[in-house]
Amino acid sequence: MVRPVIDLHTHSTASDGTDSPAGLVRAAAAAGLDVVALTDHDTTGGWDEAVAALPPGLALVRGAEFSCLSPTGRAGEHRCSVHLLGYLFDPEHHAVVAEQERLRTERVQRLHRMIEAMAADGYPVDVETVFAHLPEGGSAGRPHLARALVAAGVVASVDAAFAELLHNDSPYYVPRADTAVETAVEMISAAGGVAVFAHPLARTRGRVVEPSVLVDLAGRGLAGVEVDHPHHSPQDRALLRELAAEHGLLVTGSSDYHGTNKTTPLAAETTDPGVYERLVAHATGVEVVTG
Repeated sequence: MVRPVIDLHTHSTASDGTDSPAGLVRAAAAAGLDVVALTDHDTTGGWDEAVAALPPGLALVRGAEFSCLSPTGRAGEHRCSVHLLGYLFDPEHHAVVAEQERLRTERVQRLHRMIEAMAADGYPVDVETVFAHLPEGGSAGRPHLARALVAAGVVASVDAAFAELLHNDSPYYVPRADTAVETAVEMISAAGGVAVFAHPLARTRGRVVEPSVLVDLAGRGLAGVEVDHPHHSPQDRALLRELAAEHGLLVTGSSDYHGTNKTTPLAAETTDPGVYERLVAHATGVEVVTG
């Protein structure tokens, strides 16, 4: 029997990917995936288009990646930015609707401030140009500004834009007022979904949490941890596997695909079919859709 290929973390133009939701599911089928999860940042805006375009035989897990703030688990440190994957939750749940709307508004205001600061310093960017390609209901983010900088010839690539101008220590960086991760875990669970901590030890992306934070969240309803991720070292994968086994957490693997915004292809990392079956069985919000 052929082993199913399952990728549980991808992004479309509904947030900061470059493939439309329809294009993403077509690309997933072309890449040989059997199951793909659409997990745009703080929005379910791409769900309907992805469902309508599903190729025959491809299963779609509807989800989102929630922007959160978490304790680091180290004394004296402020909370750090983290991401929480929510799968198969009810998108009409009152808490989810309210928080996603707040986060999308926060993202727009933040990006406006970054664009205005850069324009004031002479960079050839403006609000209208940056937001021109963001679909209605989409989540604005730094990648949209990065693409505008590439188009204007300021930098050669999206990666270069982040490395030179949009990183967290940049004078143009504006922090977000994200959801407390404890609240997000409980919200996803209340909406019938499954909460999985995204790339918790991706050290190249900035500060990371201590393993004790994952243990605490497991007691609050966290169902899993994204272990196999392109930004995780072999040592950190081993550490996370051991922690997951000890505390009964699901171990997922995903590409974190963003189209041409990043170089990682679909199915670069995948999830074990048995883990996937347990994840789906745990959800009561919405069902997996198959083309």
